[in-house]
Amino acid sequence: MTMKLPWMSRADRRRWKSARTLADLGELMALWLEGEIASRPGYQPRFGPDEETAHLVPTLAALCRAGYVTTQSQPGFAGTGADGLWWEQRAAVELVVVDEDLFHRLADAATAAGMFVRVHDHSRGRVPEYPIAATLRDGETVTAFGGRIGRADMAIQWTGLDRDLYDQVAQGTYISIVAPEYGPAGDRLWTLLDQVSGLRPVPDPEDDPWADEPNWDAYEDLEPEPGECALCGAPIRHQGPYCSEACEEADADRDAVLD
Repeated sequence: MTMKLPWMSRADRRRWKSARTLADLGELMALWLEGEIASRPGYQPRFGPDEETAHLVPTLAALCRAGYVTTQSQPGFAGTGADGLWWEQRAAVELVVVDEDLFHRLADAATAAGMFVRVHDHSRGRVPEYPIAATLRDGETVTAFGGRIGRADMAIQWTGLDRDLYDQVAQGTYISIVAPEYGPAGDRLWTLLDQVSGLRPVPDPEDDPWADEPNWDAYEDLEPEPGECALCGAPIRHQGPYCSEACEEADADRDAVLD
């Protein structure tokens, strides 16, 4: 059995100390995720990512190379834990970004997809937002994402960095994104992040599963087929132009707005 020494190697310390920009830091974090570097600041020395996040490495590494530096993540999960109790996890990620355009790109995409988003801007004294429960053990919250990082925690998380780079990340914008669903259904988060980083193409609006509801006005000139709801086109099995009272009420509300 190979014993792992409880400190970062001198070579790894030099690599992290040599980083001068967030791009440098992101590349080093990506290399650590991919197993090319044994240690990273703020994490147990000579240990790589947790086994449960191994399948997320390509997504996280791509984010790090796209201008975002991830600090923690977890996949969606629902099942019996090693302790015999029922565990539920929401897919979640936390990262830091210093470029305003990149921040808005990510935050806007996550919000449009219905994700929970928490932002802490340490450079502007933004009022902290309440954290989001991310892991339940037998119905009790055991982990949360989106809590404010204190000054002492910040120093531990980024120990060993160049002073100027430390100032950048310490005063950067920290964003936590959490899927609303518990379990594997929330892993749609990783598809979204791949689209933000460029690892996957962004779908056309008509193919986007998170796009807004269609503009019904675009279909006003289409005559419904026999047996179809006049509003949504769903089949109806009774006398009348609508498939349900909800559709009839929605159509009435729409007409009132148009008037």
